[in-house]
Amino acid sequence: MSHGERDELRSSMRAQRMALGPAERIAAARGVGEQLETLPEFLTDLRIAVYWAVRGELPLSHALPALVRRGQIAFLPVLASDQHLRFAPWLPGQDLAANRFGIPEPDQNAATVIDPHGLDVVLVPLLAFDRRGHRLGSGGGWYDRSFAFLHDLPRPAHTLLVGIGYSFQEVSMLPVEAHDVRLDFIVTERELIDCNPAIQ
Repeated sequence: MSHGERDELRSSMRAQRMALGPAERIAAARGVGEQLETLPEFLTDLRIAVYWAVRGELPLSHALPALVRRGQIAFLPVLASDQHLRFAPWLPGQDLAANRFGIPEPDQNAATVIDPHGLDVVLVPLLAFDRRGHRLGSGGGWYDRSFAFLHDLPRPAHTLLVGIGYSFQEVSMLPVEAHDVRLDFIVTERELIDCNPAIQ
């Protein structure tokens, strides 16, 4: 798949996402919340990175309340000056400020901001995916740069990457580039997909 084809796929998936109505988004968010509850690490691990859904991304509104009730800590990404993500703890209702891309994020000056390797489970938005755990993101490379340390570790590692997307975002195969970081699991409104290559 050429860069042009990747861009075309991004545009197509963005358009499909934006075309969804409120009822479809709410139903998908509920389904993803239910599927996440079948992932043991999501139920037990302490530091869970979430994201603020923008531009049609699948919202995590049904996953967050249970996480907070269990005493786990939700972290939102913040953009660092080195082109990597850091993660700041956040509770629903706490103030956020828009970053340079217009995405809400917590105060990144807080002493509690952590590096990616300090997270246990990371919920990652996507535009397209395949069942091998390959993800097409928005094109900025933020997640791939930030979790590049996983390239050198046996997977699944301590930090678990879980892609979140609508079932229609699945494609048969995405090409792999050297900088791409594979997902361990993918959760849609319909299923939990284990991307462990040992079972392919």
